[in-house]
Amino acid sequence: MVRIGVIGGGQLAWMMGGAAKKLGIELVVQTPNPNDPAVAIAHKTIFAPVNDAAATKVLATKCDIITFENEFVDIEALSLLAEQGVCFRPSLQALVPLLDKYHQRCYLRDLGLPVPHFFDIKGNWREDSPTENKQLAIESQELGIESENLHNFSLQSKLKFPIVLKARRHGYDGQGTFVIQDIQTLQQKLESANNLAFLLEEFIPFERELAVIAARSVDGKVVIYPIVETQQEEQVCRRVIAPAEIPSHIQKEIENISHTLLNSLKAVGVFGIELFLSADDKVLVNEIAPRTHNSGHFSLDACETSQFEQHLRAVSGLPLGNPNLTCPCAIMINLLGYEISTDDYITKRQKIQQIPQSYVHWYGKTESRPGRKLGHVTVLLNDQNPDEAMAIARNIENIWYAN
Repeated sequence: MVRIGVIGGGQLAWMMGGAAKKLGIELVVQTPNPNDPAVAIAHKTIFAPVNDAAATKVLATKCDIITFENEFVDIEALSLLAEQGVCFRPSLQALVPLLDKYHQRCYLRDLGLPVPHFFDIKGNWREDSPTENKQLAIESQELGIESENLHNFSLQSKLKFPIVLKARRHGYDGQGTFVIQDIQTLQQKLESANNLAFLLEEFIPFERELAVIAARSVDGKVVIYPIVETQQEEQVCRRVIAPAEIPSHIQKEIENISHTLLNSLKAVGVFGIELFLSADDKVLVNEIAPRTHNSGHFSLDACETSQFEQHLRAVSGLPLGNPNLTCPCAIMINLLGYEISTDDYITKRQKIQQIPQSYVHWYGKTESRPGRKLGHVTVLLNDQNPDEAMAIARNIENIWYAN
């Protein structure tokens, strides 16, 4: 019996439960709240924040390998455990370049992978502060900026709006990401930033957003799931269509990006890769998630091996499974909160379940709030028909968001 520790107890860890049972693996979860989804499927639970390294030290005594449901961890503190022989998969060395979005951008650029132009902003700009405190350390090889004052018109002239401002750490589901339309809004955001570090990057007028799940085994084998199209609203994923309708050369380029990244990191486990596709078929890497990812949820019902089983296979040293689709097409729709409530929405879920070849996954969260991921539904299609897929998505969303 292999015991795997999971840092984080949200829905991503919860969805490992079925695969763990299938593979004969026990999951020991570190999570702060008894109501967190993965508590229901855990063999044992340690109730502590995910960045509590002392709790992770206890977790290590109850399992053989530790993996991650999210990346909000204290790498420096965990490194002390790694030095004492605790096995983390993926390794902490694989996480280090990815957790800070600026470091991630630099890592991808240095690998020769295509990314948007970007630069770093450190510090807090304030209108009423002394000149030396207005100074922002801004570095950009691409834009030729070494250090400038944001209030200086010479810098303003180099900023092409709209522009994207991202918190370097702890952003997810659009949190900490802002599309900025003018210099005044940028100044206001930075004034209220409380000394947070930000990444500033060019806005990409993409044609579509794509994503791919890739997994790498302990012995270096890489498998890649079908590339999908993701559709966002207010920077939160609403729908995923698998597979994406893209030319073969775009598919090959994305697969090459996946191999390059995972092999460079010597990664073990599942990684989610988000990408932009421009109108002229130019691919740019948006973000990397060193874990299972929302864009791969369709795999639970539409693939021979789900991303969650694949992750457990990879980190436990089992052979990787087949990632191929078992149907011509699938669409995944996130069921997002739209109100403050403790409702379990059972009537709506039952109505959605009546849709042919639909699979509803309800995360069991006790509180709904706007934008919170409460569950998802995947519908399998007999043909690769984007119009039919979108009609199904609209039907589900009309049921879900109806008053």
